[in-house]
Amino acid sequence: MAIITLTSDWGTSDYYVAAVKGRILSYLPNATIVDVTHNIEPFSIAQAGFTLKNCYKSFPEGSIHIIGVETIESDEQPHVVVKANGHYFISTDNGIFSHILDGIFDEAVCIDVPQDTDFFTFATRDRFAKVAAMIAQGEPLSNIGAQRENLNLGGGFCPVVKGNAIEGVVRHIDSYGDLITNISKEVFENERRGRRFSIKVKGELYTIDRISDSYLDVDVAELVAIFGTHGYLELALNQAKLATLCGIEQDFTIKVVFYDDDDNGPSNSGLLF
Repeated sequence: MAIITLTSDWGTSDYYVAAVKGRILSYLPNATIVDVTHNIEPFSIAQAGFTLKNCYKSFPEGSIHIIGVETIESDEQPHVVVKANGHYFISTDNGIFSHILDGIFDEAVCIDVPQDTDFFTFATRDRFAKVAAMIAQGEPLSNIGAQRENLNLGGGFCPVVKGNAIEGVVRHIDSYGDLITNISKEVFENERRGRRFSIKVKGELYTIDRISDSYLDVDVAELVAIFGTHGYLELALNQAKLATLCGIEQDFTIKVVFYDDDDNGPSNSGLLF
């Protein structure tokens, strides 16, 4: 039985989700269709990529992931199927694979399968659904299109190390208003080397000097830093929305400063109010 996931920025008030599901089921009546989310911010390739990166491995190998964000194709950004880690991804090559797979993949092909209609504004229904059915029915990727050796880059997402500091950015803001950065635990510990540190949020306005295991390790409305299940530094307020209260948006800078023994250490306890 095929497992096909859908990720899009369509919302749920229009007919788009139902139309794509109906088309998939017309090809594969027994398919299992899973909605990852249809609430991606419009045209946000970064948000769609972050979401899929952190959930696709929870699905069985062989799962097919359709991405309905920025699907208009061009010569530079064709429709593609990408195979990686035993999974298949159907999308436009618009840089999203830098977010999902860090650009690492096993095989990629440009889709050379005709659409079901003469209209070109709903490729997810009119092309991606058909290709998903072909993959589910065992069609080799070589029958779907020609090999694509390289995928388009989606920008740099690695933090920058400068002296005794790491400069990262807010990569994602979840529905709780928590800030998920691009600073991984590995990078943090490699630079920390047992030293004291200060995580600076919104410049010098708010700082915190400890990593917790849980949101409940701090009092209500206190700033907390953890490494989430995604493996990245996450900043939050216990039972409050950090992003909303502090006016923080995606791509805001987050800085971690490390202190040697003879340096003055951080002075803020992490209390916000």
